[in-house]
Amino acid sequence: MEPVTLTTDRLLLRSVGPQDTDVVYSAAQDPEIQRWTTIPSPYLLEHARSFTEQLVPEGWENGSMFTFGVFLPEGELVGMLAITMRSLGVGEVGFWATKEHRGNGYITEATIAVARWSFTRLSIDRVEWRAEVGNKGSRKVAEHAGFTIEGTLRSAINNKGVRRDCWIGSLLPSDQGLPSTAPYLPARS
Repeated sequence: MEPVTLTTDRLLLRSVGPQDTDVVYSAAQDPEIQRWTTIPSPYLLEHARSFTEQLVPEGWENGSMFTFGVFLPEGELVGMLAITMRSLGVGEVGFWATKEHRGNGYITEATIAVARWSFTRLSIDRVEWRAEVGNKGSRKVAEHAGFTIEGTLRSAINNKGVRRDCWIGSLLPSDQGLPSTAPYLPARS
C-alpha cells in the first residue's frame, strides 16, 4: 500500500521519511519516550535513520505496519503513531508524543483518526492498545480515544530485555459508530 495522509481539525498525519530523520532522532532523546516505549536506548542517529528510511517505508509496502508522523499544520512534529498488524482483522496501535506537546489531546485526536481509517480502509475489526503498567499518559490517551480497558496481561511486553506486565484495551468499529467487516457476537454473562 502507498502511504496515505490524513488530516484532523488540528493535525496532519503523514508517513515519515529521510527528511524527518533528524527531528525523529531529536524527539526520541526524551527519557520518557525511551523509558515507556520499546525503542532502543540509547537512541542513536542510526536508529532514526533505519526507522525513517527502512522500517516505515517497508511497513507500508508490505502492509505490516502503517506509521504516521503526527504534525502540526506548520510542520512541527508532535508525535508518532502506528498501527501494526497482529492477526487477521486485528491491529495494535502504538504512539508517543514529544515532550513539548504532551497533554493537549493531539495524540488522542490522531489515534481516533487513524483508528477510523483502519476500520474503513484496512478492514480491521479490532484495534488493540497495550502499555506497560504504570504508563499513565498512554492509558489516558487510550481512554480518551474510546478504548475499553480489558485488563492486565502478565509478562506480556519485553522492554529492553525485561519482561513486564501490561494493560490491554480495545477499540471496535462499533465504538466509532461504524460497521464491522465480520459479525460480532459479544459474550453474555
